Amino acid sequence: MKKVLGILGSPRKHGNTHLLIAKVLEGAREKGAQAELVTLDALQIHECNGCHACWREKECSKQDDMNTLYPKIAESDVLIFGTPVYWYAPTALMKAFIDRFVYFNCPANRGKIQGKSAVLVIPFEEDDPEMVAPLLTFFDKCFQYLQVQCVAKLIAPGVTKKGEVRDRPEYLAEAFQIGQSLV
Repeated sequence: MKKVLGILGSPRKHGNTHLLIAKVLEGAREKGAQAELVTLDALQIHECNGCHACWREKECSKQDDMNTLYPKIAESDVLIFGTPVYWYAPTALMKAFIDRFVYFNCPANRGKIQGKSAVLVIPFEEDDPEMVAPLLTFFDKCFQYLQVQCVAKLIAPGVTKKGEVRDRPEYLAEAFQIGQSLV
């Protein structure tokens, strides 16, 4: 059974990013996947300080919720990264989460991330698709470095207000279809 882990990097519960990730997970569950949502806003994740304890095969020096996420990430087949565009980049929540992937970069842990599939879910206010380009480059570089394959990107421009994506059924349908295609 495929394991799909959704990571909500928006601080807005039941907002556009949340609704889209929920649809992806719903589609995956309907096809038989085990799917779970992690809400970064509900967790305490500190910044990486580059101590490289993980590179010396020690536990991360940061005693926070990221240490409980490492095994969930390692056990998952597919990771869904959901963040709105904040200043042409991910939210601070998502950035802190990604920064802690240095744990997976060290030789002892590289095999725990290498070869996984990833999905991007990115709603944003503007209608100009170029506004998301820097964020896509950020994720593309991260995935390439970690040897993670991005299998789908749901880019949803023109949604700002909380839950506004409900008025855009094409985005919800695409999210559901992406979820089904993961299994």
